[in-house]
Amino acid sequence: MRERYVLVFSLLAVATSFVGDCSARIAPDFIHPCNTTEPACLVQATKDAIPEFSKGLPHLGVPSLDPFVVDDLPIQLPGIKVTFFDGKATGLRKCEVLNVEAFLEKNIFNLEVKCNITIKGKYTAVGRLLLFPINGEGDAKIKIVNSVIKMNIKTKYFKDNDGRDHFGIKSYKYTFDYGERIFYTITNLFKGNPELSNTVLNFLNENWRIVTEEFGQPVVDYAINVTISTAKKFFDAVPYDELLYVPIPKY
Repeated sequence: MRERYVLVFSLLAVATSFVGDCSARIAPDFIHPCNTTEPACLVQATKDAIPEFSKGLPHLGVPSLDPFVVDDLPIQLPGIKVTFFDGKATGLRKCEVLNVEAFLEKNIFNLEVKCNITIKGKYTAVGRLLLFPINGEGDAKIKIVNSVIKMNIKTKYFKDNDGRDHFGIKSYKYTFDYGERIFYTITNLFKGNPELSNTVLNFLNENWRIVTEEFGQPVVDYAINVTISTAKKFFDAVPYDELLYVPIPKY
């Protein structure tokens, strides 16, 4: 009889442990859910999350954002084709959070950040940039100082296979400025002619805003797409009730 009680107790202990594991918190410790949608709390929670979140969460299938890899980024512009490859972008973990707004009933989420981003990698370029014919291949580094990015995200809600609610991203749009300054460090813009390469590089840095307006959009598009894709993977993995302690709207 005693052995039977021991067996029953053991089975209950195993079952309790199993249930506890199934209901264990998925969100990492650096996620601090708000009890309200007031911007002050949302801003602080976002500030708390960015430094660690940007490192990636491999166990949840969420890749790193700082650095994130630029495998191959072709930029086709009138008169010139530029390709970045074997690159990395850094700086997102130090972005300053300026504003966060969540309008749950309207399925709207707004985010405004100020970032210093550095992109390093290899490049090839053939064609004409402004006044200069370009035939280059070498190393490239672009440093963006204090760029402000504003994102407007259309959200949705959905249930996972266990019936738990999740945030989703339906669509998004964004605006940005090129910040206070952009610095270019590019080698070998003219193959075999370092003097002319340096002359053109100096021109690019002196006229950085005109140059960036010429080809900056595809680079920013790439970075935003990577960020949104990463956020989607996070929201797919972590339930709504571990991200925000506010009742989810009916959907």
